[in-house]
Amino acid sequence: MVFWILLGVVAAVVLLTVLVNGILALLQLRYVAGIAPVQYQNQLQPQPLDGRWVFTTDGDFRVMQLTDVHIGGGWMSFFKDRRAIDCVVRMVTAEQPDLVAVTGDIAYPVPFQSGTFNNKTAARLFGRVMQNLGVYWAPVLGNHDTESYAVYNRRYIGKYYQKQKFAKAGSKSYCLFCSGPEGVDGVGNYTVAVKNSRGAVTQALFFTDTGSYVDGDYLGFMWKYDGMHKNQMDWYRGEVKALTAYNRALGAPMPKSLMFFHIPIAQYKTAWEAYKENGYKDTGEVQVHYGGIGEKGGLFPSLHPDNVFDTLQQVGSTRGTFCGHDHLNNLSVTYKGIRLTYGLSVDYLAYIGIKNYGAQRGFTRITVHPDGSFDCQPVSYYQKPFWNGEEQVQMTPYYPPEKNPNAYPVDYKAPIA
Repeated sequence: MVFWILLGVVAAVVLLTVLVNGILALLQLRYVAGIAPVQYQNQLQPQPLDGRWVFTTDGDFRVMQLTDVHIGGGWMSFFKDRRAIDCVVRMVTAEQPDLVAVTGDIAYPVPFQSGTFNNKTAARLFGRVMQNLGVYWAPVLGNHDTESYAVYNRRYIGKYYQKQKFAKAGSKSYCLFCSGPEGVDGVGNYTVAVKNSRGAVTQALFFTDTGSYVDGDYLGFMWKYDGMHKNQMDWYRGEVKALTAYNRALGAPMPKSLMFFHIPIAQYKTAWEAYKENGYKDTGEVQVHYGGIGEKGGLFPSLHPDNVFDTLQQVGSTRGTFCGHDHLNNLSVTYKGIRLTYGLSVDYLAYIGIKNYGAQRGFTRITVHPDGSFDCQPVSYYQKPFWNGEEQVQMTPYYPPEKNPNAYPVDYKAPIA
């Protein structure tokens, strides 16, 4: 008898939670329905070409990197989700980028923090935000987007983005996500290119899936993270080869490129440790441009044995990589000729009290020039024209230096554009 009573109570709680979450999801969708589209003077329009999206411009191409938005999508995260949405909307509206690159963890369906296992709720909400803004965006999946305990798996969420199922019927498509070729590991290996009026590709943007967890860490409790696999790098080689052949037919050289993914490759940690061991000074192979390590545990790169960095060096096209994952790290460092950059996170949810800290919150501004070179800089949310002054936060590190042995020995101040 007691068992059946307990079972009934559990069932009632589950049903009530589902009902409440459904109502709150509708309220969030109603809220984002009021988002005004970004007012561009001349918005670049991508066109499909041989399975890739291609933008055409003879000027600079402006990319805005967002990462770790962490929309929970449940009753426990309702107000934090609202703040994350407001943050994204204000930054994108003011920045007016040609493309928003989202390097993973849009969703955060961790039930004891969000109040739900339903990861599609967050995917739908963020997709609707970007659709209403009318801004082209290219996401990759992070480890939290499709946790093993989440309702929807990686392939489902990938198709959800690719088929624009979050958008209203008949509306224009702005999401450039592609699940990628069959036979290549991961969901979301695809290319976005930029070409000039002559037709030559001046920049390729590679988006790759770094997966979730390895070594039996199915729930992510041991922080053992996956990464890119060999067949993904074979795909990358093929993409560069195809774009190079396309360019050479026009008398143009191999295009330069950037790569976007969620979990950092091992060389992020290698470069930082070399810099740290040298007394926080540059070496012949390491040049730090800005930022540092705010995570108490340091850096959490992929543990999957890979050939990513070696391949990037051998191919000779990619000059920079951009990742997320480590929410408090904002390091940008050139290692052996390739610039490795952490994006600033949006997160209001994942760490206890993180909503009250703002030094790590913002985006990365990436400017690709017509000659294929690029610049990047961190941009804090807490400045005009983004921040309206209503949200009060501490602009000090989440982990102060006395609690973070990995902290770099400089003042942790908000990066200002």
